[in-house]
Amino acid sequence: MKVFSSWSGGKECALATYKAISQGHEVLFLLNFISEDGERSRSHGIKSSVLALQAEAIGIPLIQVKTSWQNYEENFKKVVMELKDKGIEGGVFGDMDLEEHREWVERVCSEVGIKAFLPLWGIKAEKLIEEFLKLKFEAMVVATRLEENLLGKVLDKALIRQISKLGSHPCGENGEYHTFVTDGPIFRKALKVTRGESKKRDAMWFWEISAELQ
Repeated sequence: MKVFSSWSGGKECALATYKAISQGHEVLFLLNFISEDGERSRSHGIKSSVLALQAEAIGIPLIQVKTSWQNYEENFKKVVMELKDKGIEGGVFGDMDLEEHREWVERVCSEVGIKAFLPLWGIKAEKLIEEFLKLKFEAMVVATRLEENLLGKVLDKALIRQISKLGSHPCGENGEYHTFVTDGPIFRKALKVTRGESKKRDAMWFWEISAELQ
C-alpha cells in the first residue's frame, strides 16, 4: 500500500516508518507540520531546514505544512486529501500507548478516507527502545521538560534508565522529551549534528542544532 509517514524527526516515527517498509508498504512521503512562520517543527521545535536535510539523508520526500495548533486538524485533512490525489492510501503513525492519540488518528484518517497504520501500538516502551537500538538507529535528545543536561545525550539503555528515574515515560510519550534520529536502516547517509544554544520556551528546553550529511 502507498502511504505517508507522519514525521517529527524522532525515534518513534523512524521506527514506525521502518516497520511499515518491512511490512511491504511503500512510504512515498514524510509529512511534517511546522510553525506558521515556517521556522521549526510543531512537535519537537527542530529547524525546518534540519528536518529537510534529515529527509534527504533518508531519501524520502518531505512535505512540510505550516499550521497553528488550532488549525492542525483542518490542515492535516487538507494535505492528506491532496496526497490522496497522488495515490496515497494510508498514513503511518508512531503512537504506541496514548489512547486519545490513537482515537484521533483513526477518526481523522477515516474522515478523509485513508487507512491508519500504527505499527508500534501496544508494544511496551522497553521493547521498542531495545528494538530501536538493535536495529542500529542512532538518536539524541533535542528537547526535554525534565533536565537541561539531557540535551544532546545519545539515546541508549543507560539514558532510558536515567529518564525513567526522573519519573518520565521511557519513550517520553507524554512530551517529557523528544529525540532527533541521525542514522539507521532507513537512512542512505548518516547525519552529523552540530550543537547550538540551549533555549527554554514554554517550560521546555530545546537544543538548537544544525546538521550536515556525512
